[in-house]
Amino acid sequence: MQYWLMKSEPGEYSIDDLKRDRVEPWDGVRNYQARNMMRDDMKKGDLAFMYHSNCDEIGIVGIMTIARESYADYTAFDREDKHYDPKSDPENPRWFMVDVRYKRKLKRTITLSELRQQKKLDGLQLLRPGNRLSVMPVSKKHWDYILSLE
Repeated sequence: MQYWLMKSEPGEYSIDDLKRDRVEPWDGVRNYQARNMMRDDMKKGDLAFMYHSNCDEIGIVGIMTIARESYADYTAFDREDKHYDPKSDPENPRWFMVDVRYKRKLKRTITLSELRQQKKLDGLQLLRPGNRLSVMPVSKKHWDYILSLE
């Protein structure tokens, strides 16, 4: 079992949207490092925090399960999609996605500012200066500690 944090802007797709939809493709990742983690490391059954970014209350809002391991991100081939990539080829895809399944909302949003105040979260990739990845691993120790903050 591995643990992850996956960022989404709630105006684009929120924890409430996932609760409604139950299972959803996590598409549109266009960073090679994040893509590689999704493609190579995420396994069915892994758990992930959903993290809302670019909003009034930035932070961890819920838990998802990886429901399907990586497959080609078909939005890269769709000229009408905002994630279209003319250099991506269905025969040799450049971008990948996983499916996520709603598990639960947290009792409250654990905000980024609160996370930054926690000494026990030293080393959490989310808190590193300049970190902009939308997908990142979370250690079991950090996962458990974050859940204790609920």
